[in-house]
Amino acid sequence: MVKEVYDLLNTQITKEFHSAYIYLDIASYFEEAGLDGYASWYEKQAEEEQEHAMKIYNYLHENNEKVTLGAIDKPNFNFKDNLEPLKAALAHEEYITGCINTIYEAATRNNDYRTAEFLHWFISEQAEEEKNAHSMISNMELFGGDRMALYSLNKDMKARQ
Repeated sequence: MVKEVYDLLNTQITKEFHSAYIYLDIASYFEEAGLDGYASWYEKQAEEEQEHAMKIYNYLHENNEKVTLGAIDKPNFNFKDNLEPLKAALAHEEYITGCINTIYEAATRNNDYRTAEFLHWFISEQAEEEKNAHSMISNMELFGGDRMALYSLNKDMKARQ
């Protein structure tokens, strides 16, 4: 594996774990706001981000590459309403999509087709993540101001497995 692709993948592990921290911070906001369904949804999202990190971690080891873990920055949010964390989550997913695209571009430019193929799963996953984030924002914008509708949305969020 060429150094550029290796470095990007290795760094992405830390970014995925940082994503989990961000989602735990968002879950905490919603828990404290009394929206346990949203909190549960983001706790599960945090678990999923850790799984993403481990996919890359295992991929590097399967290719006889050393994994060097980086420091994880503390999330720095001060949400003022229920829409802000959802918008922060979307912005973060768009950032991660850009990171995955950068790794994919480097892999293909360096003829690392194995890594390019590995990244196809992440590309599809990011499309799903962004779609979910957009949907959550739309629902909150449309219905979040109505207590009964917010109750229903919160209940729906808690149903995520």
